[in-house]
Amino acid sequence: MLVETKAKVGVFAIALGAYLPQFPSLVPEFAAQYEDFKTRIPDSVELIDGGIVTTKELAMAAGDTFRAADVDLVILQLLTYATSYNMLPAVRDLDVPVVLVNLQKKKAPDYPNTDTATWLGELYACGAVGEMVADLERAGKRHAVITGVVEGGDPEVDAEIADWCKAAQVRRRFRDTNLAQIGRPYPGMMDLYIDETNLYHRMWLYTKQFDWEKMWAIADGITDEDAIRSKAQEILNTFEIEGGGSIEQVWEMAKYVVAFEQWVRDEKIGFVASHYDGFAQGKAGVLDSMLIPAFSMLIKQGVACAVEGDIKVSMAMSILKTISGMGQLSEMYSIDFNEDICIIGHSGSGDADISAQKPTMKIVPVFHGKTGGGYLTQFYPHLGPVTYLGITQDRDGNFKFVVAEGINEAGPIFTFGDTNMRTRFTCGAREFCNRWSEAGPTHHMAAASGRHIDTILKVAKIFNVPVDIITR
Repeated sequence: MLVETKAKVGVFAIALGAYLPQFPSLVPEFAAQYEDFKTRIPDSVELIDGGIVTTKELAMAAGDTFRAADVDLVILQLLTYATSYNMLPAVRDLDVPVVLVNLQKKKAPDYPNTDTATWLGELYACGAVGEMVADLERAGKRHAVITGVVEGGDPEVDAEIADWCKAAQVRRRFRDTNLAQIGRPYPGMMDLYIDETNLYHRMWLYTKQFDWEKMWAIADGITDEDAIRSKAQEILNTFEIEGGGSIEQVWEMAKYVVAFEQWVRDEKIGFVASHYDGFAQGKAGVLDSMLIPAFSMLIKQGVACAVEGDIKVSMAMSILKTISGMGQLSEMYSIDFNEDICIIGHSGSGDADISAQKPTMKIVPVFHGKTGGGYLTQFYPHLGPVTYLGITQDRDGNFKFVVAEGINEAGPIFTFGDTNMRTRFTCGAREFCNRWSEAGPTHHMAAASGRHIDTILKVAKIFNVPVDIITR
């Protein structure tokens, strides 16, 4: 990604201090289990180590460590039975979920040969889970439970932990990068309008405002011809240009992409929501004509670029890009009632990572419903499972996620230069349109190949927002 972010995940383990002087062998046993457990945390996040907690004081010290680091998530290993005071001081002042990992060392007891120390050290993590959840509930803390076993390996546990770390990465990206709003939303699309201060308070995402005059001049200082040539070749490698393309043909576009990349780094931009409604003359016309492929090159590198000034869909695109590696802007395009298929897609910038074949670029004389004309890009999303994510707000400004999973199927698609998919939903096209629309998700949504609702639910728990699941 052009602007790298790394989630901070607080990790600690708990055990009952009263057991340790009674059974000294538990001390090295728990130390070894905890060291092994920490290796399950992916390298994609920064591990903030709270240590093994056996007293209230150690729990308080772990809490100090987590607050100082501003952790995005806490993962707690239950080593054996422990009272909730071993946990609560560590998380009391945090506004992040606590994931309780009940990881038993042995698959099953060797009943006649199990003494008390072996039972407590290798077979009794499950005893404290209910107590922990009960007290997290009373403290108003979000929580989740993962149960598994060490002996023989447990891919389910590893997958769940990795999933939670992906969700934590979304929070860190929202906190550490900025959203660039260039221009304003498409006039009259009131579903897209947003209170940027409310956005910051509820989702931790800060908006920087830019006007188009600054964007027109953004490439004026770009003189490194080697960098421009290299970027031009990257554009040609990414897109199949209708009628053939050359470095000379995309030179000016490459110059702007180089400039935009530097701007993204300088301003720490993770999201862009833009709309141009001017006269598309002079330098404005040059930039406007090539903005779609230029922003597509940014999306490829992890910057969520949304058309029509839609901040909320840029957030949805970023969430999917972070957890799945791709995030394509979409909307309901049409319904094929004969085939019971929804046609879903959008005109404008897209994500090359969702495309099963090389995306195409073509010149059109007019951008429908918008000023000017120029390059359109068309992507060809993978067939098979697909996830859609919309973000909306209620009358009080609270955010909500709207999600659905379907299957992209082969068949005819539109050929006028816009990305589109033929998606079949288990509830049928007619009912999907009804249910999705009734959820009020705005008319845009983000798409990614694969099934990602379970991970999105974790993201929602981290952000403390509700989720409407339309169909799976």
